[in-house]
Amino acid sequence: MSADNNFIDEMIPYVEFADNANERTPCVLVLDCSGSMRGEPIKQLNIGLKALEKELKEDIDASSRVQLLIIKAFGKDEIEISSDWIDAMNFTAPEMVAGGLTPLGKAMETALRKIEEQKDLYDNCGITSKRPWIFLISDGEPTDYDWESIAKKCCEAQKNKKVIVHTVGTEGANLDKLGKFSIIPPKRLSGLKFTEFFLWLSRSVSCISIAAPNASDLLDDTGNWDE
Repeated sequence: MSADNNFIDEMIPYVEFADNANERTPCVLVLDCSGSMRGEPIKQLNIGLKALEKELKEDIDASSRVQLLIIKAFGKDEIEISSDWIDAMNFTAPEMVAGGLTPLGKAMETALRKIEEQKDLYDNCGITSKRPWIFLISDGEPTDYDWESIAKKCCEAQKNKKVIVHTVGTEGANLDKLGKFSIIPPKRLSGLKFTEFFLWLSRSVSCISIAAPNASDLLDDTGNWDE
């Protein structure tokens, strides 16, 4: 790649912010796509992501203020950034495929790192931002050996008001272990209500994105999808 191309790549985020200087609400989705999600669960997850895309794009405020990052956890210790930081108006839901184990520790460590990098970019571009959100969704439990140390880092980041972490377990998930990633008690998804969850998420981050600086971090009632 030429030096000119490198320069253009580096300038892309700055051009994006020049066209849209709104305050941003960063939201990371860490999705368990291990083998146990095969079949109907991964199908419903993909349907839910499409619903999230549609809902955010149709919301005038959220489309220009919410930024998304999606991290896929799969394989033995593999993670994949399925959708890098992007404004909701330009977001296209990725198609998830299930397989492998559940390296949630590595995925959450990546989420924390990407948040810090994006916060630096906001600051460099003069863009204000709300506290970032991480939603960890899994139907199992972490399989990487050092996940507990990373879980502690997540809780410390929350206590220091750098991030808000919510954990959501589907049927069969170990809520005790998932709950170690957050100081907020975990939730359990009722059945396969991924679409209901993502619609709730869209409306919640939309409200947060336009809320006053000192507004509560609590989200709306989760009764529609929470078991």
